[in-house]
Amino acid sequence: MIPNTVSVDTSTSPATIVFANRFNVAVTFIDRHIEEGRGDKIAIRDNHGDTSYAQLAENVNRAGNALAALGIAQGDRVILAIKDSPAFFFVFWGAIKAGFVPVPVNTLLRADDHQFIIDDSRATCVIWSPEFAETMQPAIATAAPDHSFPTEGDAKSLANRMANASPALEPAAATAESDCFWLYTSGSTGTPKGAVHAQRDMVITSQFFGVETLGVRPEDIHLSAAKLFFAYGLGNAMTLPLWTGGQAILFSGRPTPEIMAEHIARYRPTLYYAVPTLFAAQLHALEGTSADFSSLRACVSAGEPLPANLFVRWRDRTGITILDGIGTTETLHIFIGNRPNDARPGVSGKLVPGYEARIVDEEDRPVATCEIGNLMIRGASVTSRYWNQPERTAAAITDGWIRTGDSYSVDADGYFTCHGRSDDMLKVGGIWVSPVEIEARLVAHNAVLEAAIIGRPDDDELIKPEAFVILKDPSNASEALAEEFKAFCRETLAPYKYPRWVHFVDELPKTATGKIQRFKLRA
Repeated sequence: MIPNTVSVDTSTSPATIVFANRFNVAVTFIDRHIEEGRGDKIAIRDNHGDTSYAQLAENVNRAGNALAALGIAQGDRVILAIKDSPAFFFVFWGAIKAGFVPVPVNTLLRADDHQFIIDDSRATCVIWSPEFAETMQPAIATAAPDHSFPTEGDAKSLANRMANASPALEPAAATAESDCFWLYTSGSTGTPKGAVHAQRDMVITSQFFGVETLGVRPEDIHLSAAKLFFAYGLGNAMTLPLWTGGQAILFSGRPTPEIMAEHIARYRPTLYYAVPTLFAAQLHALEGTSADFSSLRACVSAGEPLPANLFVRWRDRTGITILDGIGTTETLHIFIGNRPNDARPGVSGKLVPGYEARIVDEEDRPVATCEIGNLMIRGASVTSRYWNQPERTAAAITDGWIRTGDSYSVDADGYFTCHGRSDDMLKVGGIWVSPVEIEARLVAHNAVLEAAIIGRPDDDELIKPEAFVILKDPSNASEALAEEFKAFCRETLAPYKYPRWVHFVDELPKTATGKIQRFKLRA
């Protein structure tokens, strides 16, 4: 086999994937398209223009060489706080090809969160879009990485560095199991942890979910409301189209129902990826207007369970089926999902080829069919470890099996149904939220004695934070104070994290050791 290549035998199900002994995944996802005569085809479209596969390959090489010119060592981490744009592709794949480790970060986070990730990852380089300077520059000033610069806008920018870099780059030596990139995910304590992914992982998810489950084709045009810094968005808008030689539509702003409808009508995508919260908002928007969704052959939902009524309402209104699924940052993309020819409301679907599932009780013993237990998953795309956190790695991963933290059941026909989280973490708009983080912010208010956060479904059956607060002076309880607490949370927390409801209580349920029993608040 030629170095850096991969062979896929589709005569088996799942396909048999064989990696060369020397394998740099950037060759497979980027360089291969030039060799296969796809150079003139449009790979990326956004509001600023089109990028062909040939232009993508050249700019990936320039970005990789620009990073190498900094003198950073092989395996060093490069933070990407970059909006959804061609520049994200250039830096991500350029870093991989040159032998560095890209670490995309959630651009909705605050400066303290960014500082933590820069420090924790020991990143030597940070690159950010100018739009995020307000949160990135304070983080960089405190964390003090060796190198930092914006994608554009000044003499030291990525754009200027790339303009002066060579358009040719030899791929760094790697294997399919080598560390490739990291994605940070929140934990139950609110402290993010870096999930380390290997060179092979994007191949696994793109083939097994993209091709064999969703049926992605070279002619598909992909539009994802979920951003590239999410594992879900990274697959939707980058790896699935690049694996099959398709086209990605990028949008860097906030994905409102109106803007998404405009993009669908303008760019004519065939596949649209979003989260239940956005599908619900779009349904509300469609009550007073119409939209042209005729180009879509399917919609995909993940990030949080899709309510059955939302599945039915969307299909009745648009004639298009939403294919719900579940994936995690640790597994990189969807590992249980509905199919275009096999979709049911209220279920996550069936196992994606290449993955195994267990549903177990608290002692890790298998539960009976249709009984609820804790979901464990095993597959070749599962993270090898959490960076620098051996205890959390050992608690989550055993013999390749990872504990998802979700409660599930599976019926006799192999359909999996989600029954919520088996820990206290919340999924809000498809993004993990730690109740501890919100509680800590509320307690920082001088009127609050104690606080507890749980998840509560809104009118569309989507989970949002709900607060239970003990005041230092109970006589101050009022609707105005509740609104003040919401605003107080919005000042420092990411916008999706503030509590939508605030209740004043005299006491909180606790264990004998003083731990808040959030499950009693949910009862």
